[in-house]
This record gives sequence, structure tokens and C-alpha cells, in this order.
Amino acid sequence: MDIFVSISVQELLNPEFYIVKGGLWIVLLIVFAETGLMAGFFLPGDSLLFVSGIYSKTLVKSLPGYQSGFDLLDLFILVLLITICGSLGNLLGFWFGKQSGQLLFKRKDTFFFKKRHLLQAETFFDKHGAMALILARFLPIIRTFTPVVAGVVGMEKVKFITYSIFGMILWATFMLFSGRYLYLLFLNQFGFDIKKHLEIIVLGIALITTLPVLYKILKTKENSLI
Repeated sequence: MDIFVSISVQELLNPEFYIVKGGLWIVLLIVFAETGLMAGFFLPGDSLLFVSGIYSKTLVKSLPGYQSGFDLLDLFILVLLITICGSLGNLLGFWFGKQSGQLLFKRKDTFFFKKRHLLQAETFFDKHGAMALILARFLPIIRTFTPVVAGVVGMEKVKFITYSIFGMILWATFMLFSGRYLYLLFLNQFGFDIKKHLEIIVLGIALITTLPVLYKILKTKENSLI
């Protein structure tokens, strides 16, 4: 794994780096780790899937015996694999929350764990209930800790798995298909290659997906001062 030696912070935040250097298996590992290892606060999530859609043909070529031919088939295979890995990550987070219980809320902050993120996820879960598992997939940081909170509050396992899988399918399908077909639209209709401007695209996705979270944090602080 010498590809991860002497890499910059900028590369770690760049989804194209993982796709080009690591390929499909690194993408799947990141999707799993975002919730399963509670490492979602610094790993690229939405932008990783969006860019994975652009590189869908390249990614699926690494599957043994698979010959890429149709965009839809490539994308559906990626949706399936990402849904499986993301759901397994959610299940691990759920199990961890169930085992830890309320003790997790007393844990000290570390580089990978911030209690404020857990509290934000708890507030989100209290407000939306089981639907939080679907909605949280589109919210960075919140989606990392929502499965853990579901485990802490003792949500029914079958219900958790059902909502978790459905949320993963919606998230993976939306991000992958958006990446692939927006790339083709701009390339074929306007001669504009998104691949050459991914920094701006990734920044835009990051702003769009984090604005709701930032708004929630600022509103909470404002209410606490009243």
C-alpha cells in the first residue's frame, strides 16, 4: 500500500485520488468506514460517489471476469456494491451503539471521535425517527453517527436494516447517476469536461451538502443564547 506514503492533506480530501490510485476496493472501503468505523467527518462521501459515477467504467473493470459495455449496467453494479458495503458499515455502527449504550456519550473526544457530532446525530434522530436513517445519508457527519444513535436507543434491528438499505440505495443511485450523466451531458452538449474541473465540482458538492449541517449548528447555538 505504498500509494498512501507521502500524501498530502489535499489529496486525502480529493475523491479522484482514491479512485485513480486505489480503485473500486478503496472506494468500497471508504463507504464502509464512513459509518462502520465512524470516520466520516474527514473522508469524502457525497463527492466520492459523484466522482465514482464519472469513473464508473474504470471502476467496474477491476471486477474479475466483468466486461463493461453499458452505462446503466455499470452503474447498477456500483449501486449494488456500495449499498452492500454502506449497509454493513451502518450495521457495525448500530451494533457498536447497542453495545456501548449511553456510555458512548461520556467518551472523551479523539481525532476520530467528536461527541458534538454524536449529539447532533441524536437530535436529528429524535426529530425524524426511523426516517433519519434515510435522510441522514445525504448529510455529512450526521450519517456517520445516526446508526450509532439508533443502536443506543434500541431501535428494532429489522426496522433498522430496512431503512438503512433503502437509504443506501437512494443515496448511491442519486450520487452515482448524477455524476455519470451530468458528466456525459456537459461533455456531449457543451464540450465541457468535468474531469478537468473536479476541484470546483467537489467544492460545490461539499458546500451544498454541509450547508444544512452548518445551519443546524448555528441555529442551535443561537437558541442556546436566547
